[in-house]
Amino acid sequence: MSDTARDTPTAGPQNPVLQRLSTLDRFLPVWIGVAMVAGLLLGRWVTGLDDALAAVEVGSVSLPIAIGLLVMMYPVLAKVRYDELGHVTGDRRMLGTSILLNWVVGPALMFALAWLLLPDLPEYRTGLIIVGLARCIAMVLIWNDLACGDREAAAILVALNAIFQILAFALLGYFYLQVLPGWLGLDQAALHVSMWDIAKSVLIFLGIPLLAGYLTRTFGERAKGREWYETTFLPRIGPAALYGLLFTIVLLFALQGDTITNQPLDVARIALPLLAYFALMWGGAMLLTKALGFDYQRATAVSFTAAGNNFELAIAVAIGVFGVASGQALAGVVGPLIEVPVLVGLVYVSLWARRFFTEGSPSAATTSGA
Repeated sequence: MSDTARDTPTAGPQNPVLQRLSTLDRFLPVWIGVAMVAGLLLGRWVTGLDDALAAVEVGSVSLPIAIGLLVMMYPVLAKVRYDELGHVTGDRRMLGTSILLNWVVGPALMFALAWLLLPDLPEYRTGLIIVGLARCIAMVLIWNDLACGDREAAAILVALNAIFQILAFALLGYFYLQVLPGWLGLDQAALHVSMWDIAKSVLIFLGIPLLAGYLTRTFGERAKGREWYETTFLPRIGPAALYGLLFTIVLLFALQGDTITNQPLDVARIALPLLAYFALMWGGAMLLTKALGFDYQRATAVSFTAAGNNFELAIAVAIGVFGVASGQALAGVVGPLIEVPVLVGLVYVSLWARRFFTEGSPSAATTSGA
């Protein structure tokens, strides 16, 4: 995205939101749809694909899929400004609000929606709960930028979420998948998953690319400077995240072809709680930040961080714990298919709602961001 597009305060007729997205980001739902179709065709034409993929495994994930997942995660984590964590205490109210929304409200809301709307589909329900636990660490920077939010605030919250997921994802996953259903008397008897199963997937598919992303940014900036790193290096590696995602989707749908073609309405049922989740999280966050007196820029950063999800991690954990042919993995893939167009729409809503907020410092929305 060019500096000119970033510094434009509103999305008017000369500069609509969609035109400010890169071609890859703008048509992400289309690329995902094409990958789904390609996967279904591959599954019909290639016999013995599942045996070939299982020949070499990393943990419980076949090597080709593991490579796709790691490639998908690395560019995302190379974008994070890890040094911004030192500024977290600068606005404790923003920090506390974001932690509340991301790590308390978000997972609880997805848990409630999954059980309410998918009571008879336990695999998809579990997949959606995993999506709710994977907090956004990448795409939120795009939505926040398009909506003219505070870039530095968004960068801080993204860095915080990246680190927090390493520490909290396995614990929260075990709580929402095993402990809480038992406390509430919900029938989860068919699901057996250990905290270690979840933690192992997080450590492999988030920990490895997180370390790689941190080292890349640290040594890249030290050698060439931040401007070169963010304007030259990141655009070069950025498309790899999409290629890794699409590669994973092709293989996933190749292995899930029979289930998908025999039960096409399942995708629509998975989409419904996702739609409700994105709308409620974003709308609730905007109302809360407005009530707390946040200016528009920071309210936008907090709201998009709360509404978005790290679908790359959700897919990786679902595949790592339940397998590539599982319903949990399918639910993870539907996530970005729904999230991208919905959050693009919410960018327009955010720009409209700007009139109801006070404006922060002009530098908040124009300082160079990640």
